[in-house]
Amino acid sequence: MTEDLYIVAITALFPLTALMLVFQANPYHALVIRGILGAIAALVYVLFGAADVALTEALVGTMLSITLYAVAVRSSLSMRVGFLSDESNETPERHATNAENSEGMNSSEPLLSVLRKTLNKYHMRLELVPYSTIQALQTALIAKEIHTTYVLSEQGVDTPSPTADGHAPYQIQTRIQRLFDVMQAELPPTLANLTYVNLASANQSNANQPGIGLSNLLEDQP
Repeated sequence: MTEDLYIVAITALFPLTALMLVFQANPYHALVIRGILGAIAALVYVLFGAADVALTEALVGTMLSITLYAVAVRSSLSMRVGFLSDESNETPERHATNAENSEGMNSSEPLLSVLRKTLNKYHMRLELVPYSTIQALQTALIAKEIHTTYVLSEQGVDTPSPTADGHAPYQIQTRIQRLFDVMQAELPPTLANLTYVNLASANQSNANQPGIGLSNLLEDQP
């Protein structure tokens, strides 16, 4: 009788953990709960004498699946932001690994701070990728190497404060509609001017009229 109570108690944890997993908003917390769910499932299989099924659940259903999910979450929940680097002798690939360490020294830190706070609400992280020229920056955006770009609205603006004519000091372009909606709701208009780049329209325009590029497309947008 006591053994039956143990089985009932452990089995009752299975649907409760499943409900916690379904309603978990943080993907990293969901991975932890998924591991607990797999461990409970393996334990239930053992209690019912299915040791081989329990071993399969522990190795494949829990360890392997969580590893794959962790890699997918880590790679997908990040916004790659391209910016103009002052270090002309350093390539984007070489500098990308040290970008996060040098953010504090960047004059754009107030803008980056707002972006981090915005992304944290969606459990995302900010990844900076430097480029040496505007052309390289736009090419990377078209090639989908990055999700977003930001540049100073005017050359020589060192601090992120509104200019004399009231324009925002930064120009942000993104090719992801969802990121555009998120940033539009969170970024103050006095800090950055946000633009959505529709690459599908740009590619169609290039096919119909080869002389029309990304810069022409942006000029037509509000």
